[in-house]
Amino acid sequence: MIDMARMAVPLMTMNYGRIISITSDGGQKVIPGYGVVGAAKAALESLTRGLAYELAPKGILVNGILAGLADTKSARSIPGAAEVIEHAKFHTPLGRIVEPEDIAKVVAFLASEEAGMICGQFIVVDGGRNIVG
Repeated sequence: MIDMARMAVPLMTMNYGRIISITSDGGQKVIPGYGVVGAAKAALESLTRGLAYELAPKGILVNGILAGLADTKSARSIPGAAEVIEHAKFHTPLGRIVEPEDIAKVVAFLASEEAGMICGQFIVVDGGRNIVG
């Protein structure tokens, strides 16, 4: 992320820009089988907050999305994922797991003027999964 930000910042002119990271629960919670990915997600979250602080005076807003469980190839590579995915489908308040379009809509919002006062934050997009045990 840091290298991409360094290349992108000079292109963000007229005191306006957006950088949006995508992370998951693995940066904040232990997910069995997730391995080093959890540490990488935690580092990404820290970088997001640091860049938000550093770049805000230039009009560049940096935020993140904490994406909930989606049935993806990478999610399926985690041991026991099939059972977790099936369980989540029936134990998420909205009654389904995350679809890529759900994340894309929040990216579009964070990139818009409407998100002009959101800086250094993470929006959880998980259908309410994080609020239940």
